Amino acid sequence: MSNYRLSLGNHSVSWGKALEIDDLIGNQVKDSVTRSQSIEGWDWDLPDGVYRAKEIVRELGTLLAAVKVQLGESTDMEALLANIQATLAISGRETSLPIGSLIVEDKARAELARQAHNIGVTLTTWAREFDSEELALKRYGKEILGSLLFRSRCDHHLWTHEVTNMLTGPAGSPAVMQLFNEYLHQIVLLRDTYLPFDNWQEIPIELRDRSTKGLRDREQSHSAFISEFMLRPISHKLLVRYAQSVLGVELPSVGYGFQYRLGTILPASLASPLVESPIYLLHWYPVWTAVDESGEAPWPIAFDYAYPDYYSASRSQAGAGIPYSHQEKEPKLRTINEAQFHVAGKEEDKVHLDYRFRINTVDYAVDLGQALRGHRFKYRPLTNANIATENAVEKHSEIISHQAEEIVGLPNLVTHVSGIHLIRTGGNELLRWALLGKLYPENVIVLERGDTEEIVASKHAGKGFGAKFLIH
Repeated sequence: MSNYRLSLGNHSVSWGKALEIDDLIGNQVKDSVTRSQSIEGWDWDLPDGVYRAKEIVRELGTLLAAVKVQLGESTDMEALLANIQATLAISGRETSLPIGSLIVEDKARAELARQAHNIGVTLTTWAREFDSEELALKRYGKEILGSLLFRSRCDHHLWTHEVTNMLTGPAGSPAVMQLFNEYLHQIVLLRDTYLPFDNWQEIPIELRDRSTKGLRDREQSHSAFISEFMLRPISHKLLVRYAQSVLGVELPSVGYGFQYRLGTILPASLASPLVESPIYLLHWYPVWTAVDESGEAPWPIAFDYAYPDYYSASRSQAGAGIPYSHQEKEPKLRTINEAQFHVAGKEEDKVHLDYRFRINTVDYAVDLGQALRGHRFKYRPLTNANIATENAVEKHSEIISHQAEEIVGLPNLVTHVSGIHLIRTGGNELLRWALLGKLYPENVIVLERGDTEEIVASKHAGKGFGAKFLIH
């Protein structure tokens, strides 16, 4: 069994059993167009199988090709593609997700709005690409596409004026209107299916045992998610619950991530540099995290926090440390080059994962869930803080320096009654993650440069009370 390895700069995290997914993608041998069982003509659906987003857009292109054939010379393909682009946009008359004007201070919605925009642009690009290649026309021919007919149970996607004139004009018909409606609805469901995931283009989705067309089996969870998305504060739990539903995972537990047949879903913050990583998005990893002795995976399974209520968790007090000086030298890079995720405990359909690492000859472990929670709750220095002089730090004796090893070696979550506490990691990303899992996640600020100016700016960040921890 080969371990999966995630690179973090010069360091890495290893865990579980690496998966080879590519062999499962695109092996659908059935056509998306079949003889209709209810009416004379041909019907459309996505065949059962494992898909990535681009393969689904390719299959949806059959609907668009049928519209083109049935409209004949009256087809304005650019107008149809522009309508698709407008529907997938996050603002405008035809948008299906009007979030472009949401308050920018709402970081969760801002992050998801950028995600929706980027996915919509890419899906539109693929739609244009497949239309130009005429794949469906070459596969099925004009006769079959001209007889494609079904009832689309969707009437709320707006058409542009150009498309309205085209579909309701002399060459249009109720049949061609249904085809275009279905295309719009399916591609909206596709876009929204991938909203929680930063590496959405890579994620495999399995379609099977459906009683509805295409992605319509996701409509109930989709409607519930969009309603909460628009009206309520967005939580990590909401995104994980929605991710489980769109990937076909049925679990009574909702933790900070989960494992399913085709991989592991964890926060995207693990997959990019800590300072600039997403806060709310999730990431698909091609690995079974929890496996038994034979290498088989007990899926699906949720990953839960060791501290379900961190507020009531036991705490340790950080030691005395030493007064900080702006002339303090950066510590040498710690000899911690690899960490591991380890299943620490199992309860029915959920497990706890340890984040384990070694510094020199000493082994340490923190709860992975708490580290990821610490990342979501972290602060950054205020960019508009009023920095007086380079000696500003010297004038504040409450800034205390601590050795990272001393902090991660303490039991429970670590805090202090007061003061500002600086912990340098020598630039080690693995150690910074470990500290996020060890410190009580209320007033923790992650530094990038660690110079005097940034440290002083951190004095104004975070909460206005209590002890403050700076991680560099």
